[in-house]
Amino acid sequence: MTDLGPVPWPPAPIRTERLLLRAAEARDRATFVELYGSQEVHTYLGGARPREELEREMPEVPGHAPGSFVVERDGAMIGQILLRRATKHRPAAVGKVDLGYLFLPRAWGFGYAAEACGAALDWLADVLPGEPVVLATQTANTRSLRLAATLGFTEVERFRAWEAEQWLGLRPAVSA
Repeated sequence: MTDLGPVPWPPAPIRTERLLLRAAEARDRATFVELYGSQEVHTYLGGARPREELEREMPEVPGHAPGSFVVERDGAMIGQILLRRATKHRPAAVGKVDLGYLFLPRAWGFGYAAEACGAALDWLADVLPGEPVVLATQTANTRSLRLAATLGFTEVERFRAWEAEQWLGLRPAVSA
């Protein structure tokens, strides 16, 4: 994946009814370690990285890159939204903006992912109008498939990768 190109980064924090989307800060490091080290979070992503490895290799300010939003609720990080340009895997995705998201299990089931992803997609439509967005997930990840439908993604194809059936969805370009 590559960055989004000529977009202003970091943007002003994005506020929703219950959340704040912002650039990463040093205070988020422990939560990034928890997020990337969680077996539960990585059930459909090939497994978590060992916590010791994360502690050793994680930069002081993890996730500090264009298109990477920290999702905050009540002053604490609960997840991450990633918007990057797809460069491989499926021809239908290459060159399009790819939406990714990770949330801590304690934040699941409250609609935070839909709220945060919707806000990030609205931001994207403002800074890069006319850009279609893709999203890939395992077909076994029913929560992610429901979220994709809620966000307006429709199936483009199914394919096999990482020893599992994958789903690729497309959200047509939205003008600001």
